[in-house]
Amino acid sequence: MSQMLALVIVVFILLVGDLVAVRTKAWVPSMFVSAVLFLIGYWTFFPKEIVALAGVPSAVAVMMMYLLITNMGTLLSIQELKNQWKTIVIALSGVLGIVAVLLSLGTLIFGFQTMVVAVPPLVGGVVSALIMSEGASQAGLASLSVFAIVIYVMQGFAGYPLTSLVLKKEGKRLLKQYREGSLAAAEVAATAEAAPPVELKLFKNMPEKYNTEFFKFFRLALVAYLAYLTSTLLAPVVSVSPFVLALLFGVIATSAGFLEKQVLQKANGFGIAILVLMLFIFDGLKQATPGMLLEILVPLIGAIVLGLVGMYVFSFIAGKLLKVSKEMAFAVSLTALYGFPADYIITNEVINSLTEDEKEREALTSHMLPPMLVGGFVTVTIVSVVLAGIFVGFL
Repeated sequence: MSQMLALVIVVFILLVGDLVAVRTKAWVPSMFVSAVLFLIGYWTFFPKEIVALAGVPSAVAVMMMYLLITNMGTLLSIQELKNQWKTIVIALSGVLGIVAVLLSLGTLIFGFQTMVVAVPPLVGGVVSALIMSEGASQAGLASLSVFAIVIYVMQGFAGYPLTSLVLKKEGKRLLKQYREGSLAAAEVAATAEAAPPVELKLFKNMPEKYNTEFFKFFRLALVAYLAYLTSTLLAPVVSVSPFVLALLFGVIATSAGFLEKQVLQKANGFGIAILVLMLFIFDGLKQATPGMLLEILVPLIGAIVLGLVGMYVFSFIAGKLLKVSKEMAFAVSLTALYGFPADYIITNEVINSLTEDEKEREALTSHMLPPMLVGGFVTVTIVSVVLAGIFVGFL
């Protein structure tokens, strides 16, 4: 098989996944569709190294991981998070619930290593799944390497319908309050305010024409390298994942004015980075056999069910203490199962299904969307990467 044919095939699979997700309004996750197609391909006519053949060897994927995670750090605004502190507490409570239940009850049923691999992908996204999959693979745990990817692929099936259900309940409650006049318009306006743009303070005197795409890439790569270097220097004393440091350094570099927000997008590199990372994720399925999938089926279902129970209980308690409805608290916690853009899509779908009045939609959006976005950001972007960096050391 030629390189370009391999590239066309694997990108077409991602496209089909996207089309199905769009058509079903994300009820059928694109990751699931793509994973199934990759498995069928691997079990039939795909070369085992089709992803590498297409031009995405592991070295390229790791490079993109560094750039993407550092870029994630640029999204973090301390002020935005301060405004949504209740959301953050609830989201963290949900994650704590997953960790507590899986590492206690889950470990008793399925074993410690299985649950260690399960936690980060369950509370995170593609990056944490990839970190755990690679870690398990390097530890010689082939089935758990696949397990990390499969749990990431499948978790949306639990998250999407549950989120839609609880958000509809929350939306109806808020809509009733709004129609009764007890949902303050001023509060609606306040929560809808946009955050001010971040300035490149260190380069404020530099003409914009010199801030080229390559300059953006250079600064991003430099910050990622410093994270890697710090991890290497700390290695004799303490083991810290370079990916966790990349996230932290991204935050610091943005706060210091060295990086702008979403620098990878502004350098026009985000799309290709995601493409590479997605292909590398599915590359992990090449060692999956039908027997292996049957072997991990019970732990997969068990981990998701136990995780949801822990998430609900802990978020319910946090919501009670912070006077947030149990529906909103659970919805915020559930964002850990999918993150952005699914949190945005589901929330908007629910709001649009509840009312056709624009003012009512604005009111619901201002109360429901910010916590959902912040919840997804905190869990998927920050916490899951940190957890993956810690948990991978247990393998």
